[in-house]
Amino acid sequence: MSAPGSARAAGEDVPDENPPSPDEDAVAANEGAAVQEDDPPGEDAADEGARAAAIRAGLGVGIAVGVSGLAFGAAAVTAGLTVAQACALSLLAFTGASQFALAGVIGGGGGLVAGTLGAVLLGGRNGLYGMRLASTLGVRGLRRLVTAQVVIDETAAVATAQRGRDAARAGFYTTAISLYLAWNLTTLLGAAGAARLGDPDAVGLDVLGPAAFLALLWPRLTSGRTAVRVAVAAALIAVAATPVLPPGVPVMLAAVAALPALLGRRAAP
Repeated sequence: MSAPGSARAAGEDVPDENPPSPDEDAVAANEGAAVQEDDPPGEDAADEGARAAAIRAGLGVGIAVGVSGLAFGAAAVTAGLTVAQACALSLLAFTGASQFALAGVIGGGGGLVAGTLGAVLLGGRNGLYGMRLASTLGVRGLRRLVTAQVVIDETAAVATAQRGRDAARAGFYTTAISLYLAWNLTTLLGAAGAARLGDPDAVGLDVLGPAAFLALLWPRLTSGRTAVRVAVAAALIAVAATPVLPPGVPVMLAAVAALPALLGRRAAP
C-alpha cells in the first residue's frame, strides 16, 4: 500500500493525488446548469400538440363558416348589388354580420348612408377583439394593419380558446387565412349564380339575407335571459319604427335596447 493510502487507512487527512482543476469544476457546473435550464422533452411535445390542435380548429372553423359566403353573395345580388360590389364588400369589409346588414338595408330600399352606419355599428365589436388580442399577436407596423383586417368573431374565438401564445397565434392565422379565402370565393360563386337567375326574387332568394342574419343571431340568444330580453325589445322597437322611419334607421334605433343591459352590467359589483 502507498504512503497516502496508509495515511488514509489510519484516519489522517491526506490531499487527493489528482485534485480536479478549476477548469474541470467550471465545466461540470456549466453542464449541470445547462441540463437544468433545458425545457423538459414533454413540454416541447405538448406545445407542438397544442399548435397542431389550434391549426385543425382554425381550418375547421374557416372552411365551415366560409361556405356561408354563398348566402351573402346571393343575398347581395338579390338586394340590388352587382357581383363586383358584393365581392368588394367581402374583400374590404370581411365581417359577415355587417355585410348582411348593409345588404338588407339596401334591399329594403334604404340609403347607402343608413346601411353603412348600421354595418359600422355592428362591426365595432371587432375593435374590442383587437384590444383583447393585441398582446397575444404582438404585431407592429404594416403587419398590424393587415392583421386588423381579419380580427373578427371566428378568429378571436379560436385564438382565445388556446392555452399558449404560440397556439393562439397559430389558431388565429389559420382561421383568418382559410376563412378569408373561403368567404371570398363563395361570395363570388353565390353572387355569380344569383346574377344568372335573372330575377332572384322569383325563386325565393330574397329571404336569404334575413335568414342568414337570424342564423348569426340565434346562437347568442342561448347566453341567458338578458340576451333574450334585449332581442325582444330590439325587435319591438324596429317593428314600431319601420312604418314611420326610412329603411335602415329602425335597425340602428333598435340598438338602444341594449343600453339597459350594458348599464346594469357596469353597475354590478
